[in-house]
This record gives sequence, structure tokens and C-alpha cells, in this order.
Amino acid sequence: MSDTPRRDARWVQVARILRSRGNKGEVVAELLTDSANRFDGCQQVFLQKQNEEPRAIGLKRFWVDQNHPGMGVFHLAGCATISDAEKWRDHDVLLPIEHRIALPAGKYFVTDLIGCTVFQLAEAESRVASAPCSMDEAPRVVGSVRDVFFPGEGVAGTPLLQVETASGELLVPLAEDICTRVDVRARRIEVRLPEGLSELNEPE
Repeated sequence: MSDTPRRDARWVQVARILRSRGNKGEVVAELLTDSANRFDGCQQVFLQKQNEEPRAIGLKRFWVDQNHPGMGVFHLAGCATISDAEKWRDHDVLLPIEHRIALPAGKYFVTDLIGCTVFQLAEAESRVASAPCSMDEAPRVVGSVRDVFFPGEGVAGTPLLQVETASGELLVPLAEDICTRVDVRARRIEVRLPEGLSELNEPE
């Protein structure tokens, strides 16, 4: 799931509309939330395309597409035909930030991570507690998080941070023993990269 600031207000992005569905004005959307039940009783969503101002649209009905995991169907107010639905293609579905659900410790919203600066910690702490600062021991900037990749529905695995570095893309597992500190307020992630991880990410 994700949340993202939009101009002077903040919104939770919960879905992305892909296309129309059927001939009754419904649309299929990729869900960007693990809590689709948040739409139960929801009567209004906000739609935005690129940098346009979000528009409030009534929600007549919503349900999860049981045949396609991760997809949902929205029937929006004022949509009764395929052409009505098609005008919402490629729009993001937003909710006000105060509707964002609370996450347990160790869980993060995607856009809380995107844009964070990744720092690589020194291999070991200095043996002398009062030793002067050393450039070799100070955290080194690796790059910034460009995206987050998650394992597929029902597939066990660790999410991967796509880190944009000066030498290209680096995929870093979002695991506690690697990402030792995640401070989304400070926009900072500290990592201890396993030996050989950079080589695994090099293109063949």
C-alpha cells in the first residue's frame, strides 16, 4: 500500500484504475492496499491523473475481483456506460491521509520508503570509543530508493528496495539484518550490505 503528499494536502493512494469492465460503467483497478475492506461503506473516493487536482467522485459499489488477485472493481457515480468508465483510465484512486490505516512495527507504506536516502554503515564499530571521526567509519551514501518490489500474492519472500546509485540499480532486501534502521521521518535508511550483494546486482 502507499501514501503520498499531493500539493498542500496529503492523500493515501489506494488503487490505480486500469480500464473499463463490462458495459455498466465499472472499472478495474490495481489495488495498492492490503485492506480492501476499507471501502466497505465508503461513499466517496478522490481520483487524480498525473498532477491534476484530485476530484471527489461518489462510489456506488466496490468489490474485490476473486478471479484476479490484487484487482478490484469500482462502480463510480455517473458511470453507466463503457465510455463513461473509460474517461477514468489511468487515474489514481485516493483517500484523505487521515484514512490511512495504522501499520504494525516493521511495516511501511511504499511511498514512505521511496525517496529515502540509503546509507551503508561501516563493517564494524571503532574499537576506541573516543576515536576521532574517520571517513572510512562514517556511513557512506549508497543512493536513494526509487521503488519497492514485493513478492507475488501468496509467495513467501522479502520485499526489495530498488536503490538508484551512481553506478546503476541496486536491489536491497528489506530485512532487519540488512536494513538495520529505517527512519521515514528523517528520510533515511541505514544498511549493512552482505558481501557480494553489489556483484549480484551487476548486469550480465
